[in-house]
Amino acid sequence: MKFRSDPAAVRGSIAPVVTPFTAEGALDLDSLRALVRWQLDQGSHGVSIGGSTGEPGAQSAQERIAAMTAVAEVTADRVPFLPGTGSARLEETLLLTAEADRLGADAVLVITPYYARPSQEALFRWYATIAAEFPALPIVIYNVPSRTAVDIAPDTVARLRRAHDNIVGIKETTKDFEHFSQVLYRCGRDFLMWSGIESLCLPLLAIGGAGFVSAAANLAPSAVARMYTTFTEGDREGALDLHYALHPLVELLFVEPNPAPAKWVLERRGLISSGWVRPPLIPPTEAGVARITELLALSEDVTR
Repeated sequence: MKFRSDPAAVRGSIAPVVTPFTAEGALDLDSLRALVRWQLDQGSHGVSIGGSTGEPGAQSAQERIAAMTAVAEVTADRVPFLPGTGSARLEETLLLTAEADRLGADAVLVITPYYARPSQEALFRWYATIAAEFPALPIVIYNVPSRTAVDIAPDTVARLRRAHDNIVGIKETTKDFEHFSQVLYRCGRDFLMWSGIESLCLPLLAIGGAGFVSAAANLAPSAVARMYTTFTEGDREGALDLHYALHPLVELLFVEPNPAPAKWVLERRGLISSGWVRPPLIPPTEAGVARITELLALSEDVTR
């Protein structure tokens, strides 16, 4: 809650950590706590749990609350904590958001409701309901149309920003870079924006973005955080070096559906007890492992 009163201070690399499970498929809170401690030691500027990389759709609401609780205990106001609290059901979204509020989250990431494909007016009412329910809690819209089948329009984001002071930003996980610019143009350059597309993390900073919520931070937290600080300190060439050095790792993350490749690597490094992913995901196939291994060798400079 330390950063809640000043959302503009929440900048840089917000690591969207995986949710570890045991080899039997149960929630592994010990591994999660250890993973968050490692993220802090590696210099991540903030931590998130419960976004796409965290497999929220494969967990019960109580499991998601348990994971949020574990992360909140470890972060303990040392860095901003931004849990994902959205779901396809409004009642569940409100429940999860209330728990995040109680745990002292600095802001919450609320995904657009998936599968139903709501209209822009419906999206406005969805977020307006959540914002009104928690007026003192900063709300960050989470736009990821490749997973939700709905894209919140820049005009809708601007309308929400005007209507609710606590709607402070957006995580944009779309490859349409014009969309990024249009949102900032309509909402104002003080509106906070984080990229969820790895190859657009550095470009976003050039147009006024606040940082990134990049899955690459699961495997190279130090390099991803340094890409932000190097850019903001004025070393554009150094930031570009890191941007391109991260490319093989980014490819690795999506050899097969995220987060299976990342979890496979984390298990082999001893950072989590098991690389288990819950159905409908599966662990990497034999062909996938071969490609992951090749790309990991090309990523040694950023994953050390």
